[in-house]
Amino acid sequence: MSDEDTSHPSLAGRVAVVTGGGRGIGAAIAHLLAAEGASVVVNDYGVAVDGTTPDSAVAREVVEKITTAGGQAIAHAGDIAEFDQAGELLDIAIRTYGKLDVVVNVAGILRDRMIFNMVPDEWDPVIRVHMGGTFNTMRHAAAHWRGLRNPDGHYRIINFTSDSGLFGNPGQPSYAAAKLGIVGLTLSASHTLYRYGVRVNAISPTTVTTRMVDTVPGLEIPPDDIRTPENVAPLVAYLAGERSDWCTGRVLGASGYRVILYSNPQIQREIIGTQPWDVERLGPQLEQHFRPVPNGAEGRYGERGVPAHG
Repeated sequence: MSDEDTSHPSLAGRVAVVTGGGRGIGAAIAHLLAAEGASVVVNDYGVAVDGTTPDSAVAREVVEKITTAGGQAIAHAGDIAEFDQAGELLDIAIRTYGKLDVVVNVAGILRDRMIFNMVPDEWDPVIRVHMGGTFNTMRHAAAHWRGLRNPDGHYRIINFTSDSGLFGNPGQPSYAAAKLGIVGLTLSASHTLYRYGVRVNAISPTTVTTRMVDTVPGLEIPPDDIRTPENVAPLVAYLAGERSDWCTGRVLGASGYRVILYSNPQIQREIIGTQPWDVERLGPQLEQHFRPVPNGAEGRYGERGVPAHG
């Protein structure tokens, strides 16, 4: 069979867990993975955008649509920010379908506030769900796959980061911190787990039409815009398949019909001394060699913090 053969679903026989799979991007991913032949465990605590009022029906509704369409799926309504419930989620996948191939971490909440107004109750829950939840599922999956000792297992972890973390959106300090933290966690795990057949990547969707985006003040996206959650799902489906063994430790983006590969952190410039630096000698060197490089705030908002495009 050639690499271009599409006579059967690309994920036939694969078993995937999708957190936050009850709405938006997560639901679109769950539907496509199932349509491509995977058996899917749809996890969603069913909370509001701010993490309150859980509803177990959210995951079940997606599962009903998948099974009605002929796919294989079961629901899990646990809180993956709880370590044991994250473990239970993966155990259910293994008990039900006999194995685990893919973990997709989409679950998240928002409690936006400017840094000078944010209080711990607006910081802690966001870090708990994004960073804690992502760590919990990764920890349980990593231990399981390490125990299998199968370097040819084609196992996958696909995390979700955000432009807010990569570029630092104002008004989202907790969300930005968590999302960039997920990038660091992704890079670390990609190195650790490679020998066990695991590939770990992160995806940053850009201005996708979701209920989270709807909460951002002043940001309006036409309802017929191409940036729908369904346009993020194909990238996930590809990374979930066996052909993506080449890709690990990377951040990719999805925006409408665009698919993006971000550069990993790298040195832009450096100055090397011949003896220990003192402030008087270091300052002019920094100003000469580093100052000409645009920084993120000036590049995006101008010198006074005003958005560059009005």
